[in-house]
Amino acid sequence: MRRPSTRRAPPAASRIRPDASGLMGILAQPLVGAGAALILFLGSAVGLIALLGDPAAGYPEVRATIAGPPPQGWRAAVNAGRAAGPELALPDYRLTRSPEPPPLSTATDALAAPGAFTGGALPPAPISGVSRKTAEGILPVIGPGGLTPAKAYARPFKASGRPRVAIVIGGLGLDPELTRQAIESLPPQVTLAFSPYAPNLQDWINRARERGHEILLEVPMEPEDYPENDPGPYTLRARAQPAETVRKLEWILGRTTGYFGITNRMGERFVKSPEGMSALNGALRSRGLAFVDTGIAAGSGGGDFRVSGDQVLDRILSPAAIDEALLTVEAAALQKGQGLGITQAYPLTLRQVASWASQIESRGYQLAPASALARIR
Repeated sequence: MRRPSTRRAPPAASRIRPDASGLMGILAQPLVGAGAALILFLGSAVGLIALLGDPAAGYPEVRATIAGPPPQGWRAAVNAGRAAGPELALPDYRLTRSPEPPPLSTATDALAAPGAFTGGALPPAPISGVSRKTAEGILPVIGPGGLTPAKAYARPFKASGRPRVAIVIGGLGLDPELTRQAIESLPPQVTLAFSPYAPNLQDWINRARERGHEILLEVPMEPEDYPENDPGPYTLRARAQPAETVRKLEWILGRTTGYFGITNRMGERFVKSPEGMSALNGALRSRGLAFVDTGIAAGSGGGDFRVSGDQVLDRILSPAAIDEALLTVEAAALQKGQGLGITQAYPLTLRQVASWASQIESRGYQLAPASALARIR
């Protein structure tokens, strides 16, 4: 008969052996496996954020501060440091001296105070010899010796030899406060354009000329989406008879006096009409008026005083976008000797243009009235 074994059973804790099969058994349990996977995921995410940055913050951005002016040839140097391959088409980034460069026009956060820009008052209108009373009002005419309203009412200008930049602010006269701000806060070289539908129109033009601003009169013209977008009852229509175009134009011209020319208000469809543009240009030529358009009528011909805008400044109403548009005007001036920007009067555009104008001369340009650009066409 066999004797009973005297070996004792191991303690309960020692029965769980720390071998591979035991570990796999534990992980095979659903709750334990899910918890381990969660811990592994969170640990990996923390590591990636520490290494690469917060993914919600967008692409990584590197800024460098340089002590001097932007180095020459930086664009070529970037490409030279790359492996062989096609050259990078690098945008025209501007290196600056500060890690957070302010926008171009943040030299001031408010409109310039009245009187900040000085300039002699222009002669009061009407000027003798370049207008005639008619049933439509006082209409411009070419005076004795060939003196035209375009010359008589333009702001005097003396070229300095620098590239010329000009700004036209439109839509004035309808909002009294914006109109007052434009007249008083902008330099006299800035050309102001008034709506023919504005009340007290002659009073506003008189005040603007007293501050040295030359004047354009806005002429509403048929846009592409007319009549959904209707510039008013005296809109020049693309398919109108020439006599009707001239009749409406004379009503607009007779609303006031003291302007050296006109500018378009809308008009994308009208300027594509050969008959409409022929009637308009003929009437302007016979009256000695300038035509300054927003850029939509470039190459359409016209009289002796004719210029098209290079950039509309307010396509996007943000400080950065307006600053970029003003830089485009400067680029046009560097390329061809003159650049013209056109915008409607908004609080933001008045503020941006006033600040930009306060810096422009120090950067090597000459601020000019729009009439000065038409003269060298």
